[in-house]
Amino acid sequence: MALRRSPSAPGWRPRSWLWRLLLVLLLAPPALILAYRVIPPPVTPLMLIRATQGHGLQRDWVALDRIAPALARAVIASEDNLFCRQTLGFDFGALRAELQEWWEGDRPRGASTITMQTAKNLLLWPGRDPFRKLVEAWLTPQVALLWPRQRVMEVYLNIVEFGPGIYGAEAAARAFFDKPAARLTQREAALLAAVLPSPLNWSAAAPSPATARRAANIERRIGQLGPLLDCLAES
Repeated sequence: MALRRSPSAPGWRPRSWLWRLLLVLLLAPPALILAYRVIPPPVTPLMLIRATQGHGLQRDWVALDRIAPALARAVIASEDNLFCRQTLGFDFGALRAELQEWWEGDRPRGASTITMQTAKNLLLWPGRDPFRKLVEAWLTPQVALLWPRQRVMEVYLNIVEFGPGIYGAEAAARAFFDKPAARLTQREAALLAAVLPSPLNWSAAAPSPATARRAANIERRIGQLGPLLDCLAES
C-alpha cells in the first residue's frame, strides 16, 4: 500500500509556495483597488519610470469637486464618449471594430476607455505588449465594478500624464495656465484633453496648429454629447 506524502516530503513545499503566489497574484490587485477607492494612490509605475528618465514628478491630488467640470467633460469628449454608459469599463462596439480591423490586416486604431486607462496608469507599466494588454483587460472590470464612475474619473484626472513629469489636473493647470484646476476654462480643459494621446510631445501651453484644431473639435463634441455626460452630474 502506497504511503501518503507528508507535508514535509520533497515536492510538497514548492507546490505549496506556487499556490500561495497564485493566491497573492489573484487577491492583491482587487485589495489594492478597494483601498484606492478611498485613499489617493501615492505613486504609479509610470511616474516612477518617467522619474528615472529625468522628467521629474509634479503632482498635487485634489478632489473631483476641486477640478473644473469642463475637464471631465473634455476628456470624455476626447477619449471615451460612452464612459457614462459602460458597465464593465469596456466599449464593446469599439473592441469589435478593432478586432475586425486586425482580422482584415489593418492596424487597429485603439479602443481604450477611460476606465481601461485608469487601470493601466494606476497599476501597470506603459507599452502595448500582449501580456500587459491581457492584464489590463483583467483589471478593468474590477475597477469598473468596485468604484463608482465619479471615483474612476477622479483618479484618472489625478494620475494621468499631461506633460513631461506633470501628472494630474492640478499640477497641469498650474504648470500650463498658472491657476488651480478649479478655475480651468472650457478652452483650457479642451487643450489639456487634446494633448493626452502624446503628452511628451504636445503642449497645452504652446499648442501646435494640429493640437489647437484637436482642442476645437473636442469643444464642439462636448456640446453634442448631451445625456452621455449625465454620470458627471453629481461631481
